[in-house]
Amino acid sequence: MAERRTALYDLHVAAKARMVPFAGWSMPLNYGSQIAEHHHVRGGAGMFDVSHMAITDLEGADAREPLARLFANDIDKAVPGRAVYGVFLNASGGIIDDVIVYGRDPGYRVVSNAATRDKMLDWVGVHAAEFGVEVHERRDLSLIAVQGPDALKAFTVATSMDLADLRPFSARERGGWMVARTGYTGEDGVEVALPAEEAGALWQRLSDAGVACAGLAARDTLRLEAGLLLYGQDMDEVTSPLESNLGWTVAWEPAERDFVGREALARQRSSGPERVLRGVVLTGRGVVRHGQRVETNAGDGVVTSGIFSPTLGYSIGFARLPRGATGDCLIEIRSSKIPGRIVRPPFVRHGKQVFK
Repeated sequence: MAERRTALYDLHVAAKARMVPFAGWSMPLNYGSQIAEHHHVRGGAGMFDVSHMAITDLEGADAREPLARLFANDIDKAVPGRAVYGVFLNASGGIIDDVIVYGRDPGYRVVSNAATRDKMLDWVGVHAAEFGVEVHERRDLSLIAVQGPDALKAFTVATSMDLADLRPFSARERGGWMVARTGYTGEDGVEVALPAEEAGALWQRLSDAGVACAGLAARDTLRLEAGLLLYGQDMDEVTSPLESNLGWTVAWEPAERDFVGREALARQRSSGPERVLRGVVLTGRGVVRHGQRVETNAGDGVVTSGIFSPTLGYSIGFARLPRGATGDCLIEIRSSKIPGRIVRPPFVRHGKQVFK
């Protein structure tokens, strides 16, 4: 099956991006230097083509009902103009996907991961049909993320839209665009869903305003420094929110709300999860990578994500560890046991170390 291309594909190629397959799409890994792109976002402004992500609109008088059943967070927080992060669970409490739900007037918009597109469409569609709710996959839209301390200023220069009064995790719709003050880097910025035929012009105007192109590689180092999880590595269908440092996204009240996975999750909450997701930093030389074994004072765990941090200058990662693991650890890297330390993420905020 041929890889899909976003509306910005030709612009990426013209900018000499290294294109790679990702979740069925041909996407830019970098435009020459992943490290430079990372620093552009931390110190100025960078833009990402994230049009491979799935955008799904739910419409109809009862659009709230399927989401109240599927979304473990409180769907009533997603009032028009507000966004809420959370997870969809299966019956055993495992994570089907992590999403952002945007309240609209009327209905809702769900932005989910590219790799779970078909699974999510089927899952949402089955439950929506019970309430007569229409589900529309918005393949006509592109999605551009503009991130960094200068992102809002550059976006205003490029579009003449003043977003100074747009609160974090709020959204504004205008002329077929949805501009949301959200992101996946730990920096300020916006994510813009707009008609695909208008994406190229916006990309060029942002470039003219001094926003640097950034690819998947920088997106990964930025999100991990910010303590943000990646579906399929840090969480999946056999790990629960309580095992993935996402217990804060579960709305237990009102007690009578019977969302999918609640019963299994409540049992785990009562006994306490055997495994938890923690941050690790390497104090010796090497690079933390997915799948490496971690020795702790409470038993062995495994690295779920790892990078060399361009901001900190050493390697960091997430690891799923036995509950109660603390302090120093050993991470097995190429048959050597390299010393590290268990910490509480995030690792970086606004370009500075924040973990303890």
